[in-house]
Amino acid sequence: MSAQSQHNVKLSKSMSHLLRHSAPKEKQITVRPGGYVAVADILALPRFKHYSQDDILSVVSNNDKQRFSVTTDDRGEVLIRANQGHSFHIDEEELLEAITNPEEFPVVIHGTYRRFWGSIQESGLCRKTRNHIHFAPGEPGSEGVISGMRNSVEIYIYINLKLALQDGLKFFRSDNNVVLTPGNQNGILEPKYFEKVKDIKRGVILFPTAS
Repeated sequence: MSAQSQHNVKLSKSMSHLLRHSAPKEKQITVRPGGYVAVADILALPRFKHYSQDDILSVVSNNDKQRFSVTTDDRGEVLIRANQGHSFHIDEEELLEAITNPEEFPVVIHGTYRRFWGSIQESGLCRKTRNHIHFAPGEPGSEGVISGMRNSVEIYIYINLKLALQDGLKFFRSDNNVVLTPGNQNGILEPKYFEKVKDIKRGVILFPTAS
């Protein structure tokens, strides 16, 4: 990896952590509606002092996962936000688009690892400390799939979106086309909404099991 690439990766990780998790804890940072933060306020933080606005905009434009969105306010100030993955409260209507028609997302997949399947099979998917559980609107490499799961995952959990919506669960789409749900009142998406579970490395169907 080149020095420039390392520079961009380090900056991208720092930006992700700030915009998803720690921004409200920073006295110099004001989190605006929709999760936007002024780029100038970010650059004023000591850990970003070696970067410029151009550096930040370069990371945004070159990020293949499209993790960030940039806009300007009425005064022309440049603002940036993370498109999803937040652990602090943001008005979902300001950040995300509600999904109401399951036919628009015929495939919804959560990627995970074998070591987690036992607990997921029993208890469901949990958003844990984040605001949402993340899904991809298809398998990686499919048209329209930008982000939503790591490339290293071993298991695909296909979700019955129609049933979940019928039961009143909320689902959303982020600007980079990640499907999200806060789950039920406990932050859980129960196993009854699993349509199929596949171990993609071994080519084995884990659910439903053969009778």
